[in-house]
Amino acid sequence: MSGVLWIEQAVTSFIASAAFGLIFNSPRQMLPQCGVVGMVGWLLYRSCTEMGLETIPATLIAVIIVAVISQLFAKLYKTPIIVFSVAGIIPLVPGGIAYDAMRRVVENDYDVAVQLGVKAFMISGTIAIGLVLSEVVNQTIRRLERL
Repeated sequence: MSGVLWIEQAVTSFIASAAFGLIFNSPRQMLPQCGVVGMVGWLLYRSCTEMGLETIPATLIAVIIVAVISQLFAKLYKTPIIVFSVAGIIPLVPGGIAYDAMRRVVENDYDVAVQLGVKAFMISGTIAIGLVLSEVVNQTIRRLERL
């Protein structure tokens, strides 16, 4: 991917995440941080796929990093973690794939529709698993620090 395309991807993912933070009623002073979390997650996802990693593992890696950054920002800015994590995962949500699956259903191309639907479902599940996994690791680290 060329340098200009990377910049376009970074700017677009930043705007999408910050805009969703605005829609989600995140505090206005946290919108740039929401944009940064989403941008980092998307660029990491794109980097992983560019290196040949499949969509599901690339999504898992990106979501875990999004969750870690969200946890750090939540502590740093004394803001609930959900403000950053929800806005941060927006670029990773498989909306385009789900749309294509529905379009294929309308076109009576059921074989491809099922394949795309399963892929969208698996990516969505990966996002949930990544957020939970990151929180489990965070809670474990907190418990170990108390000992």
